[in-house]
Amino acid sequence: MSDSNHYDLAKIETKLTAARTKLILDKPFLGALILRLPLQNADPEWCMTSGTDAKKFYYNPAYIDALSNAETQFVLAHEALHCALSHFARRQHRVKHRWDIACDYAINSILVDEGLTAPPNALLLYAYKNMTAEEIYPLIDDNDMSDTLDQHLYDKEDEFSEGGQDSSDNPLDESQGNSASQNSSGDHSSDNTSDQGSSSSHTKQEFDDNTGGAPPPPPLQQQEAEELSLQWQQRLAGAAQQAEQAGKLSAIMKRFIEGTLQTHLPWRMLLARYMSAMAKDDYSYTRPSSRRGDPAIYPRLKSNQISAVIAVDVSGSVSDKELKEFLSEINAIKSQVRAKITLLPCDSELIEGSPFVFEPWDEVALPKQLKGGGTTRFMPVFNWINRQDQAPDIVIYFTDGCGIFPPQEPHYPAIWLIKGKQKVPWGERMQLN
Repeated sequence: MSDSNHYDLAKIETKLTAARTKLILDKPFLGALILRLPLQNADPEWCMTSGTDAKKFYYNPAYIDALSNAETQFVLAHEALHCALSHFARRQHRVKHRWDIACDYAINSILVDEGLTAPPNALLLYAYKNMTAEEIYPLIDDNDMSDTLDQHLYDKEDEFSEGGQDSSDNPLDESQGNSASQNSSGDHSSDNTSDQGSSSSHTKQEFDDNTGGAPPPPPLQQQEAEELSLQWQQRLAGAAQQAEQAGKLSAIMKRFIEGTLQTHLPWRMLLARYMSAMAKDDYSYTRPSSRRGDPAIYPRLKSNQISAVIAVDVSGSVSDKELKEFLSEINAIKSQVRAKITLLPCDSELIEGSPFVFEPWDEVALPKQLKGGGTTRFMPVFNWINRQDQAPDIVIYFTDGCGIFPPQEPHYPAIWLIKGKQKVPWGERMQLN
């Protein structure tokens, strides 16, 4: 069944490893990601070009043979970004083919901007530059039957295809049930791939020439997709850090990575983890008062109370509904940790009556008579904090980020929860999704 016998497979394997090595040396961020995908020779009966199931890189030898070396680098990086962006876990209710097209448009423009050479059949449109797959999807015509560069093997077909054909007629689906057990043993092989950059060794784990008409891998189940998504987010952050330390992370990729991490790590989870870590239970060795008898001091569990300043932008750029939702989340987090909250509503100045202080057992709420709507200045909040005897454990500022920032970063942690795409000069930025 396999036409791969007509090609010099050793030559094709060398071509792939050479392209991967080139990425590792020139673009280590992308190179580190592709190292997580073992290279798998696939049956041309179902793999026309290349594809991924978020665990391996599948390729048709004839297709790779026809590519230039530069185009081979592009194809490798293309599959790696599908995984790093967790496209396999973000489709939700969307039509598969339209979602696949949107994902390809989102990835290809990034790689072209990075200086890679796209194959002739890659989907590219300048209008979609710097847009996410979710933003591109509504712009794709319902009847757009464009071919994607690769096969997205991680996702199951729609119950009914866009042409009305039942998915049971799809030859890819007929063999998925039989392939589940066959592929389960290789699910974790990506984590055992050479992370030391030894990309030139042709091991059985990297290349499997004996496909023997093997069926395509089964689509991911929901729980498996969620677990893989978290793994790939961690890999994305780790690869970016390594590339930046090596001085080989381009400005284009840095902006892309920052936007990706901000978009796909939910701010609620990040903020809850941050505050929970600060209020983590610990052991105290202080001597209890008026202890009699045994003079020894035994450790006892104590729970730290954190002091948090919550600043909210009431200039009018953030709606009342959004403010209430934000405070609702703060109360949900506060119910899990012991936190004393000082609320500072502010536009160009602190709102009259500030500060509003809430003990750990109080519900945080905006004052009923809240007059705002002026321009946005962030200085009043930090000026107020600097006048206090003790600095807070954390400052959280909820805003659209359009305002005048203090020139210097404070010595205490500051988190900006941003609605929109505005950048911040210092502190930690979390994207409000």
